[in-house]
Amino acid sequence: MRNGMSQHGLTKTQEYDLRAVVSHYMAKCYGLDSHCGRCLATKRWGGSVTLMLVDAAFMSIGLNYFTAVVPAVASYEMAMEKEDVPGTLSHMANLTLNDVTPLWKNRRSWEMARGVARALEATRLAPRADDRQVLRDWAASTPLQGWESTSVGAVKGVGINTYQYLRMMGGVDTSMPDKIVRRVVIQVLEEAGVDLPTRGDLELIDTIDRVGRITAQRPIELTWMTWMVQSEGKTMRMDKYRDLLKRI
Repeated sequence: MRNGMSQHGLTKTQEYDLRAVVSHYMAKCYGLDSHCGRCLATKRWGGSVTLMLVDAAFMSIGLNYFTAVVPAVASYEMAMEKEDVPGTLSHMANLTLNDVTPLWKNRRSWEMARGVARALEATRLAPRADDRQVLRDWAASTPLQGWESTSVGAVKGVGINTYQYLRMMGGVDTSMPDKIVRRVVIQVLEEAGVDLPTRGDLELIDTIDRVGRITAQRPIELTWMTWMVQSEGKTMRMDKYRDLLKRI
């Protein structure tokens, strides 16, 4: 390419260094590709879209994922198996807070979950379509640009991170621009000596896509990597929760 630049706008040396740094980080996350593959196949939480939505709702209010969100979703799952709480999108769309007390005490996250369920229900193309197909059809057609104006993006409590998280679980290989993702991606770029935009949310998502193309890593894997290389106590999350990822 002209001036030694690749099609991605970096020098060959920069691309080599970026691949090396990303490879170093990804090597710490053995098994993550399998988890991300299930996410893209909409098979997290046993393929239950209701549980995926509960997961996203609790995650949206800033709870620690592994110590608070996962146990809360697991509790909902147990109640769902006993038919004590709604187990489908159509039932969740008509949920009242009383229906899920004491499992669900946060009104904001409950309203968000119900609002998203209603928005997804409105997109159901066929009455007999299962919930997984509804989520996948929505994710495949809903845009990133102008996401705030979409039916799901307009639900109170849905920010870009929740929106992207739902798209990821619906089969779209993309990323979430949360503060941990941003911090680790900036760290990776600095270690590789690469200057790519990370300030804006859409800029960061685009940069992660770009890094994915250069390094042959899926954006969803890069996103989960940034979370899993964090430490809890003296143990890295990937080592601490590797087996749990196979279940969720």
